[in-house]
Amino acid sequence: MGVVNVTPDSFSDGGLWFDPAEAIERGHALIAQGADLIDVGGESTRPGAERVPLDEELRRVVPVVRELSGAGALVSVDTMRVEVARAAVEAGAAVVNDVSGGLADPAMAAFVAEAGVPVVVMHWRGHSRTMQDKAHYDDVVAEVRAELAERMDRVVAAGVDPESVILDPGLGFSKNAEHNWALLAHLEVLTGLGRPLLVAASRKTFLGRLLADDQGLRPPRGRDDATAAVTALAAAAGAWGVRVHEVPASRDAVLVAAAWQAAL
Repeated sequence: MGVVNVTPDSFSDGGLWFDPAEAIERGHALIAQGADLIDVGGESTRPGAERVPLDEELRRVVPVVRELSGAGALVSVDTMRVEVARAAVEAGAAVVNDVSGGLADPAMAAFVAEAGVPVVVMHWRGHSRTMQDKAHYDDVVAEVRAELAERMDRVVAAGVDPESVILDPGLGFSKNAEHNWALLAHLEVLTGLGRPLLVAASRKTFLGRLLADDQGLRPPRGRDDATAAVTALAAAAGAWGVRVHEVPASRDAVLVAAAWQAAL
């Protein structure tokens, strides 16, 4: 899953693809590099981010989704708002990626059920402005598993086909570095829920902290090699997909992991 952030303030590449024409060009480039799915989002969910007005999110997202899907790309829309999801699906989006798992907008699950599209249900405990205040766990793996199972049950109860649900542990969302590493080390617990698992570690702060030197955290664009390493390990552990900012190295990592697994 290649990321196209149509935002001025995303943590890793905010502003680079804010212009719709540049976002569309970026989406085509990611496809050419081997992305299977393009994830288009118009609202930054970095820690501390404020929410974007609805009309602005629609303005950012819909033209990009329409152009990319019209050119034959498989597109997911990264949004927590049912209005944006509806407009994006009407414009050709094939997947809804809701980082709130349906908690931010209670109407989301019913819309996804009505539209009949796959949905990514992520582990989430609150909006970006305050989410890190909720990064408290006794057993992060067990608690994330239980909360993801509950979210899945709720969207299925709203009419979503259980076969259409993709789960995401929500690395960095109400989680510190220790929590992220614990989840990555125990992906089998989450794949045990029986649904495809999406891992979104790309360029996140816990990688920058791991790679820190006397200059401080490794900047986001310097974390792509570490991202590819996570991709290889996640693929070998049975993840369905990875959400990444740069495709080529992670695409190669997926191929290596598949060959490795096939030879066991």
